[in-house]
Parts: sequence; C-alpha cells; structure tokens
Amino acid sequence: MPSHRENDRLSSGDALFLYLEREGMPLNVASVSIFEGEISLQACRRFIESKLPMIPRYRQRVVPPPFNIGVPRWEYDPDFDLRNHVHQLRLQQGTDAELKAVAGKILSQMMDRRRPLWDFTLIHGLRGNRTGVVTRMHHCLADGLAGVSLMNALMDPNPEVHLPPRNSVSLHASSRRHAPSLLNELITSSVSVAQRVLTAQTELFNVIQQVLAAAGGEASASRPTEQPGAHSEVHIPSVDEFTQLMPELTTATQPLPFNVICRGPQKFGWAEIPLADIKAVKQACGATVNEVSLTLVTSCVQRYVELRGVRLRGRLLRIVVPVNVRGNGNASDLGNRITFVPITIPLDIRTPRKLLAAIRSRTAFLKSAHIAECVGLFGTMLGTIPTAAQQLMGPIVSQVPLGLCNLIFTNVPGPTSPLYLLGHKMLCCYPYVPIGGDLGINCAVLTYNGTAYFGFTGDIHAVPDLGRLEKFLKSSFVELQRATGVRPGRKRAPLGVKATSPIPEPQPKPILKPDLPRPPEAAPGPMTTRQAKNELLTRTVA
Repeated sequence: MPSHRENDRLSSGDALFLYLEREGMPLNVASVSIFEGEISLQACRRFIESKLPMIPRYRQRVVPPPFNIGVPRWEYDPDFDLRNHVHQLRLQQGTDAELKAVAGKILSQMMDRRRPLWDFTLIHGLRGNRTGVVTRMHHCLADGLAGVSLMNALMDPNPEVHLPPRNSVSLHASSRRHAPSLLNELITSSVSVAQRVLTAQTELFNVIQQVLAAAGGEASASRPTEQPGAHSEVHIPSVDEFTQLMPELTTATQPLPFNVICRGPQKFGWAEIPLADIKAVKQACGATVNEVSLTLVTSCVQRYVELRGVRLRGRLLRIVVPVNVRGNGNASDLGNRITFVPITIPLDIRTPRKLLAAIRSRTAFLKSAHIAECVGLFGTMLGTIPTAAQQLMGPIVSQVPLGLCNLIFTNVPGPTSPLYLLGHKMLCCYPYVPIGGDLGINCAVLTYNGTAYFGFTGDIHAVPDLGRLEKFLKSSFVELQRATGVRPGRKRAPLGVKATSPIPEPQPKPILKPDLPRPPEAAPGPMTTRQAKNELLTRTVA
C-alpha cells in the first residue's frame, strides 16, 4: 500500500475552492503589476525557471482520488513545460484602459487542471515604456498572504540581475508515484474525517476558554487589589453593545443590485491612494488602516447603489473580511490559513467621520466577541462533510443565491520597499480577489512601497459600469480627509512617467455597448443631492 505524506494532500479548505469553481467563476488569486522598461519573454522564463526549485508546488498538479473518495493530492507534473505557464501578448493602443480590458479577459478564464495551477503573462506595448504582468494562481494553492510571499520569492529586493547559465537548473521531478488503491483512499478519508471532527471539538473548547478567560479578566480588572493596567487589553462586549450590535450581525443579508449569480466574464478595475495619506486619517481618528479602507469601500458602495436607485434609509451592508490565522507561523506557507469576519454597517450614515466611527465600534465588538473564532469553527465543521459530497454539491452551491454577505473585502500587507524583476522596478501592483455565487463585486487592497492599491472585481452583468467605483473611491477619500481635518498630500506624477515630461493619456473613443441584462430594481424616486453629485462624477465613464 503506497504511503503519502500529509503535505502531499490538499486540506479540506483548499479542496473546497476546487469544488466550488465552475465555468464563468474561476477561483484564482491574482494581481496586475506594472514594471519599468521592456521585459524579455526568454529572460523572464529563464529567471522563473531558476526560482522553481524554491517553490515545488509550482511544478505539481492536482490529482483527484479514485471515485472522488478522499482528498485530492499534489503530484509532480511528468510533462511540466514552463512555456505552458509563462506567456506574452502585446497591446494595440497601449493605454491603461486597454490593459484593464485585457487583464479582465485573462482573469475570466479557468486554468487547465491537467497542469500546475498558475501562470505568468507579460503584457508589452504599454505606453510610457512599461510592461504589465498578470500573475495568477488557483485559490487552492494559496490565499492572498501566501501569494504576497510568493511574489517576494520570485522577485528581488534590488535591481541586480543574476541569471543562471542556460540548462544549469535541474527541474527533474520525483519519480512518478503509483495511483493509490481504493482501499487506501477509504482508510485515509475516514482518518481525515475523524481528525477534522476532533479538530472541531478542540476549536470549540478553545473558543469557550477564550470567552471565559476574557470574562474572568474583565471581572478581575475591576477589583481594586489588582495592579493598574494588568488587564488593560482585556475586554468583553457590554450588555449595551450586545443589544445594539448583535441584531445587526444576526439579521439576514439585504441584497443589493450587484448581488446576482455570477456568470462571467469578469471586469477588473483599480485605483490607488498614498499610504501616508491613509495613515494621516488613521492617526487623526485613532483608527487602523484596515478601518479607514473599510470606510472608503463602504462609501463607494453607498454612492454606487444610490445611483442605481436604492434608498439607503434603514439598509445594511454586510462585508466579509478574511482574517489570517497563521499566528506566528511562516506567512510563506502555501494553502489557505484564513477565517472570516462579517461586518454589518448601516448604509444611511452620511457623515464620513461618523461612518468611520461606526466601523471602528463594530470591528472592536467583533474582536471582543470572538466572532472570527466562531466562524472558523463553523468552517472546520463544514470540513467534516465527506469530500465526495463536497465535490458533488460544490457546482450546485455556487449557483444558488445564498445571501451570506454583500461583498468580500481583503486587506493584504505587501512589501514596504521596491521589488525588481530582472532589474526592472515594480511600479505598482493591483490585487485581484475572485467573485462567485451572488457576490457580483469584491474588493482587495494591497499596500506596496508606500501606496495602497485597490482592486475591484466585478461580473459584467452585475456591474457593467465598474469604472464608477474607481472614481467613487477617490472622491470618498477626499471627503474623508476634509471631514477629519487632514490636508491632502502632494500629488505624484503618473507611475513610470517623469514629472517634467508627462505623457498624455489619450481619451478613449466612445464605444457603443450592447444592452446588458440587469437585475430588477425598485423604481427610483426623485434624485437626491448626493445622487446628482454621483451622476456628475460619473458622466465621463464609458
């Protein structure tokens, strides 16, 4: 009976991303980066080839178990060819708008599961002597944090180039393993389910312990015999907090116009804000970078859905935020090590400063109530479902409007200093988070080299006007700066273009678009002042 190491098998959470994926809903973690200069395809292939020994997963494919009994495993691809994973194409106009359109087409495609689930596309012809790079990897291979670690591994912290001599890198895979027997898979699957049940019990016990420890800490903090400050970090929600915020958390998600089943293709848009400006707002309000970013995304949604005829009074927005659970472990560990926190925010808070304060109070409540641990426990319990049932139900579940949330927002800290690919500086990096089910919009932010890069993913039928979110993000931040009394920083020259001689970006010609099906909407009432402003902001969007 052949033996397999534990790390040769996907975890139940990683495998779930395989089962949920379907045509029109690829589940990949990706990014669109822009580099200085022209990057050669041949040199890029040699460079990546030299890095592959550091990343064995990049030469391994997913092999399903016999009769889908058990968990899929990783095996070296006996026919691995780097040419199947590193490609190039050339833009016709070279504009950023064309780059976004091409990136959307690439990100809308599913990867071939007969090969390792990653690819790297060089995009030439970008104006300003720049090269675009679209990097994709399947979500079963890595989450966002692990993806950043892979980016650090593939690139260099300095512009020096050290290409290995040709044919000097050995990529011979391990000897091909024999397919495991059905009996072996049955035994392994049974043991795996038993382990996940025990893990769920352990996690439940840990959550109870944490809640009781927090309660005990709060009680002892009020005793005069304790040293001052001994429990200053311990907090449990008060009765008033539970009374006010728990009903929001437990209420059903209220669907918005973009909460329709994703059919594809997808669109990808982006915007950026200097990180120093976000930190200035953060310091002025005693908030975190993540809370400021959540405020901006909420304000974007406010503007967008109001423009689509949604009345905001009494409406709630539920955003799910992935949380890293690696602890002090190695962030470079591949796979998914995340849980999720649902944040429910009133959409009718008009004042930016009050909106930020509302988000702060809710994130503090979720943290003190150990909601992340409870959601993680629920995910572990789902993992106890036999993999054969998961594989059968996955494509069905992905086409059912579950209404778990309105959108997903993930914030990933990236490198704080510049990275280089073959001596070419990476100017910017826009993160991509997949959409699926009835989540027609998702958003990610990646901080890199002093800038926060926001990426918006949208299904073309749910959000045909995705470009409006880019404009709303910037106008929302200007409003937040004014409300918090923060002076805006100096505007920078476009990335990759010298400030003394900027290259003008030609305005794209109007394109006649076919009528796209939209979800049914309530008949809009009289246009409010804010709706009029939003319409004025977006008149120039194609």
